[in-house]
Amino acid sequence: MQPVTPDVLVDRLVRLVDAHEGRVRVLVDGAPQTRPGALADALVEPLRGLGRPVVRVHADDFVRPASVRYERGRRDPDAYLEDRLDVGALAREVLDPFIETGRYLPTLWDAVADRSTRAAVEHAPDRAVLVLDGALLLGRWLDADLTVHLAVRPSTLARTTAPGDAWALAAFARYDEEVLPGSVADVVVHVDDPRRPALEVTSA
Repeated sequence: MQPVTPDVLVDRLVRLVDAHEGRVRVLVDGAPQTRPGALADALVEPLRGLGRPVVRVHADDFVRPASVRYERGRRDPDAYLEDRLDVGALAREVLDPFIETGRYLPTLWDAVADRSTRAAVEHAPDRAVLVLDGALLLGRWLDADLTVHLAVRPSTLARTTAPGDAWALAAFARYDEEVLPGSVADVVVHVDDPRRPALEVTSA
């Protein structure tokens, strides 16, 4: 485990991504409180500076309809873990075709309006990098070339969670216990203090 600055963290991740040839899929996983989207966004310009086109996709744009994800209630932690994300659509419409042909669907479902976004299929050039961010993404048979997990202690997660969202803590506890994201991710970033992240490269 290596303490790094946020800038050094981004630089290390960019170098790991750029070591891959052809199109690359990067998955940044973490609870919303760890801000996986912010880290994913920080990779964009450095990668483009290396001549790598970048595609940004958010897992939150691939949730299931409200009738499915809330079938067991709006505050059911098991439903949050199991029913929220349309994993099949992410694999079928984004991650798999991106590698094979460069084709991908940028968005699928508007969770607020609870309807399809009707987005058109887009195409990425050779050597493009697709960066996907979201929560509870690992252990779901989503193929990626580099996986990054933002880890925090349970006490940190509880402290940074709004009281109204505390019901979801059980979902993240179960995720940690069953999926072991710190063991299956290629890179683990410990962000209990986001100003002083600690980097752990496991298999990248």
